Amino acid sequence: MGKTLAEKILSQKSASDAKAGSIIVAAVDLAFVQDTTGPLTVRQFQNSGFKNVANPSRTALFIDHAVPSPNRGLSNDHLLLREFARQTGCLIFDAGDGVCHQLVAESLAKPGDVIVGADSHTVTAGGLGAFATGMGSTDIAVAFSLGRTWFRVPESFKIVVTGNFPPGVYAKDLILHLIGKIGADGATYKALEFSGDTVANMTMSQRFTIANMAVECGAKVGLFAADQTTKEYLISQRRGNDYKPISPDANARYEQTININAANLEPTVSKPHAVDNTALARELKGTKIQQVFMGTCTNGRVEDLAVAASILKGKRRHPQTRLVVAPASRQVLLDAIAAGYTQTLIEAGAVILPPGCGACLGLHQGILGDGEACLSTANRNFKGRMGNPDAFIYLSSPATAAATAITGEITDPREVI
Repeated sequence: MGKTLAEKILSQKSASDAKAGSIIVAAVDLAFVQDTTGPLTVRQFQNSGFKNVANPSRTALFIDHAVPSPNRGLSNDHLLLREFARQTGCLIFDAGDGVCHQLVAESLAKPGDVIVGADSHTVTAGGLGAFATGMGSTDIAVAFSLGRTWFRVPESFKIVVTGNFPPGVYAKDLILHLIGKIGADGATYKALEFSGDTVANMTMSQRFTIANMAVECGAKVGLFAADQTTKEYLISQRRGNDYKPISPDANARYEQTININAANLEPTVSKPHAVDNTALARELKGTKIQQVFMGTCTNGRVEDLAVAASILKGKRRHPQTRLVVAPASRQVLLDAIAAGYTQTLIEAGAVILPPGCGACLGLHQGILGDGEACLSTANRNFKGRMGNPDAFIYLSSPATAAATAITGEITDPREVI
């Protein structure tokens, strides 16, 4: 019997015949933490008596969730991570470099890798054909030291997407539609494997958006085959040697197959306070929005800023709606400046934050007031996610977010394109 992408990667990394349901021990190609989970990982590493990391050049610390630091406690956590990097020789990406998941995609992840991170959106690297998944801080401390970890090999869902996206519809709408269809726990501990002609024609930015949100329906990983698009992306990042093709076997066995016709999709929004609480953007017309937040590891790439800039060019944000933008990395910011997107966004009334997570997790840089509503291009809208349990978070594509920033209420982007 042939193998799914998850089975194929885990077979290679465990030197065994990995099948869905089996327990394997696999070599870890990259292990990483960020500044809200990393301090616990470092302390657990030290308290466990570990002295050295197994592979310093493939162990990374990211200071991205609270940058620049908003308080003394977080500043001291940053000091702890910097000192650990100096002691062990592992990689550190400091304030302003960008979000860990974007930087992993730009600089570190390779097709066929096993990647573990102390952050649930580690799944983003699945867009490159890596088995990438989040784990607890203690598990990551062990992976730091041993360079390996155990997995139960997940069963796989095959998501087949065909047809062309209509105008105003993007990868974010697709993944929100899927999550709304199967539910927040509809793929718990499954591998979501994306295929079909729509997927084959997707850019890497679109693939990262979808892989990033696989965990929002409970998935262990979200996986894409590594193909010519993957190769061209790695070449553009000056990492062409990191490319190797990887795809599922034609006779692989899947627990379930879900077919989606992209031509039937419409701009989609997640309503408070659950990602699977979805509706069409046009059905929410009239819903007042006090803040639009664009960016994060889901939709903070150049392609996303380009879409928003194309809608906002020559227009201004609604006077009662704030527009906050956080590029996903330093490279994204520089490329957006060079292309003129940043200037367009600023002229439209946007506040540009330093590369990083920004308002997403509610530590600073965009916390909502009581009763306020935010339309965000992030991946989560749980109660209190953005720092205030008495506020409301909606999720959408950058196109819907840009249209909403203009009108001050949730707006189908097709109305303003």
